[in-house]
Amino acid sequence: MYLDDIKKSIPEKLYSVLKNEGIKELRSSQEKAIHAGLFEKKNLLISTPTASGKTLIAEMAAVSVILNGEGKAIYIVPLKALATEKFKDFKRKYGNLMKIAISIGDFDSDDYKLHSFDFILTTSEKFDSLIRHKIPWINLVKVVVVDEIHLLNDADRGPTLEILLTLLKKQIPTAQIIALSATIGNPKDLAHWLDAKLVEDKWRPIELHKGIYFDRRIEFY
Repeated sequence: MYLDDIKKSIPEKLYSVLKNEGIKELRSSQEKAIHAGLFEKKNLLISTPTASGKTLIAEMAAVSVILNGEGKAIYIVPLKALATEKFKDFKRKYGNLMKIAISIGDFDSDDYKLHSFDFILTTSEKFDSLIRHKIPWINLVKVVVVDEIHLLNDADRGPTLEILLTLLKKQIPTAQIIALSATIGNPKDLAHWLDAKLVEDKWRPIELHKGIYFDRRIEFY
């Protein structure tokens, strides 16, 4: 599938940004996500290898909703450093098209200024805090991206993320959830819990080889 094939499915300004980024052909996981309902507001669980194009899948859905004037998008990551990295990248690409914010600070703050932003990057702990502060704009959220969702099994971050997703499904049931991970042990069970379609793909940009290193030699198998 080529970028031109979805030109009519995405906002013109998003198409222009992607074209300027040098994207001409979509990867197989991205094509599968589109066929699974990415632009029809379907919940999706994307289980594909590292660097296979998961971020762009979520990006297309989130940016489309914002540019179409439908509402806000939240991008949840596990680490502050990752939130900062994503913020800089999205700001570079879309900063002139929408208001982008990062919220990773004081958990006792409701960050009241966020109501005026379109695309908000945050951590699961911070967004959990925002919801508990009863942020008035929660119903404006139309897309929720959850990066590294396999951390549901993490002893430290897992419980917070699970409670957060449970609250989101209850408070904004019509919001599209796009969950991303390269390492999910039980993808079908997780997709069922999220009420999401499972998108799986094995393609990776660099072939993965396994081997054993011993005595300064690697024996691949």
